[in-house]
Amino acid sequence: MDNKEYTVVTGAAGFIGSDLVGYLNEKGYTELILVDAFDRADKAPNLEGKEFAFQVERESFFDWLAENNPRIGFVFHIGARTDTTEFDYSIHEHLNVEYSKKVWTYCTAHRVPLVYASSAATYGGGELGYDDRHDVIPSLRPLNAYGISKNEFDKWVLQQSGQPPFWAGLKFFNVYGPNEYHKGRMASVIFHSFHQIRRDREVKLFRSHRPEYKDGQQLRDFVYVKDVIRICYWMMENRPPSGIYNLGTGIARSFEDLVKATYGGLDLAANIRYIDMPEDIRDKYQYFTEANMQKLREAGYKDRFFTLEEGVDDYVRNYLAKGAFL
Repeated sequence: MDNKEYTVVTGAAGFIGSDLVGYLNEKGYTELILVDAFDRADKAPNLEGKEFAFQVERESFFDWLAENNPRIGFVFHIGARTDTTEFDYSIHEHLNVEYSKKVWTYCTAHRVPLVYASSAATYGGGELGYDDRHDVIPSLRPLNAYGISKNEFDKWVLQQSGQPPFWAGLKFFNVYGPNEYHKGRMASVIFHSFHQIRRDREVKLFRSHRPEYKDGQQLRDFVYVKDVIRICYWMMENRPPSGIYNLGTGIARSFEDLVKATYGGLDLAANIRYIDMPEDIRDKYQYFTEANMQKLREAGYKDRFFTLEEGVDDYVRNYLAKGAFL
């Protein structure tokens, strides 16, 4: 194989992965190896117009590496099974734990820096708070199979004596933004709200089933994908101390605020109706998440984040309303 240096992005056809590919292109990175399951036609538009060198099927990636022996300068392992309503742990275990271990082992053996996607779902109900301290991770109790799988990998990582020369696990909080058209039920509340407004002139939100939270006042740390990909890139360029980092805004906002911002992006007055939460997710639902962002700030990341209103307005006006991609 040639002696070019390549950057790998797994999950490259998905939501965050494809946005990251586009941002890397903007920064001059076109020698990219994109890894994903490329059999879904509804994900193909995410990569239209983007520049890359190779597209490799997820399940044959490690065979491809052994056969071609490319010179890799960095790996972004964004790919995962992200369906929080998939209760079959074996599905999450294969993609989120075992596959991730293979990525880590490759990066360790070949001295390749690595950024991988963890998740705020690891924090469960928040009994231990939302601090990204390593000593807390073994005690976390995620609420669903997805969160468990992400935490199992984080725990495994912290036990490894062999490590890549630089690594960071990023605990993504509630990420929203362009290129999530294919995600169906797992797309963001903004995405679903936008289409409900267009179709029904109203938005349905889940009632609260806990007395300490009013309807619509369930709180999450919503982070715009444009901030997420900037931080991924910053990690590659700056190589702060290796470790697991929160990636949210550090400010919890309500679902009511989120929907009002969506209406604002359409220049409409809000019309919200509350419905019962499905029983299959009721006892696995996070009522509050808020990232402690001190570690990332102390590591040197200085940029301001999009506010909820800024991010939602940009997403609605410039992408959802136009059917556009990032």
